[in-house]
Amino acid sequence: MDTKNLRKSFHSSESYHRRGFGRQDEAANFLQSEYQSSFIQQIRHNNFMLQQGEVTILLAEAFSFCWGVERAVTMAYETRQHFPDKRVWITNEIIHNPLVNQNLLDIQVEFIPVKNNQKDLSVVAKEDVVILPAFGVSLQEMQFFHHKGCTIVDTTCPWISKVWNTVKKHKKGNFTSIIHGKYNHDETINTSSFANKYLIVLNLAEAEYVCNYILNGGNHDEFIAKFNKACSFGFNPDTDLEQLGIANQTTMLKTETEQIGKLFERTMMRKYGPLKLNQHFISFNTICEATQERQDAMFKLVDEKLDLIIVIGGFNSSNTTHLYEIALNRGIPAYHIDTAERISLDNRIEHKLLHQDLTVTENWLPDGSIVVGITAGASTPSKTVKDTIKKVLQLKRVNSSVESFC
Repeated sequence: MDTKNLRKSFHSSESYHRRGFGRQDEAANFLQSEYQSSFIQQIRHNNFMLQQGEVTILLAEAFSFCWGVERAVTMAYETRQHFPDKRVWITNEIIHNPLVNQNLLDIQVEFIPVKNNQKDLSVVAKEDVVILPAFGVSLQEMQFFHHKGCTIVDTTCPWISKVWNTVKKHKKGNFTSIIHGKYNHDETINTSSFANKYLIVLNLAEAEYVCNYILNGGNHDEFIAKFNKACSFGFNPDTDLEQLGIANQTTMLKTETEQIGKLFERTMMRKYGPLKLNQHFISFNTICEATQERQDAMFKLVDEKLDLIIVIGGFNSSNTTHLYEIALNRGIPAYHIDTAERISLDNRIEHKLLHQDLTVTENWLPDGSIVVGITAGASTPSKTVKDTIKKVLQLKRVNSSVESFC
């Protein structure tokens, strides 16, 4: 597949839209009423702190909708308004948030069905409108929609496009792309589709395994079995690890991405020497600023004296999971919820454990004075944060404060 010409043809088509339809004000008003919260703005203006009765709430200094998410959701609403009589599809969740995705269903934006773990693109007709989500789509899906000739509204986050451009540079120089990410995550699937040769590493431990293989060799079959679902077709670790470029899923932990990049750089320097490093290793900064800001804010929040932390965001949201992970690594009791409804007024909370299923914890909110840290992933509306604070105050019987912002 000629990826360069396909993307150029795809983006230059008259049926392709990436700048909205001039209805931003209408969409912004809807988003303001559905997702924003003046109460949360008040807390932000009060140095990100709320003190009510026995409860002190400390908000992270960066949380909730990032610019890319807000842009994607705005464009989705604009699309529905601009094409009121057309069937509108979206290839996947617009973002990883259950409330936002349900609201799109409510205005007749349909999700392309999945059968046997594969999207059934055959449901799309030429006269339909297809929204590409913030995570983008794979090159193969681009090709399908381009040939179909349907109207395309592309909400792909520019930071993800930046990663794709980096992978294209790897491909041009015949470098293998080492992608720090989750092999089954939408974004990583789409990014890897732009590569010629790629290997996806989940964490530093997997990166160390690969680097050890580069320096010392190893069991070829074991390597392939380990990365069976996380490498390009026909990948050969004995020949495809000689020239490497670093890329990442934009929502991964910034510190780990940096560690992985430095590890591979040191490894290639040991293997080929400093004078030949540039022939065997290239790296570009593809860490999303919004992800970085939210992680930096979380590291600052966990330095406070907290009794517990609530992390709010979709259970399939990678950036939210990493915020939760930061809290766990500090040994602070932490609860990952996707909506305020996970908190019951009998002091029970249903929450997701790291890399595990949902569980229920009784009496999770302690008696007496408490300090609660709260953050939210980049796909979480401010209103969901407000509703969560409301539940905490209700449990602590801070009724006067609750009434003021219900």
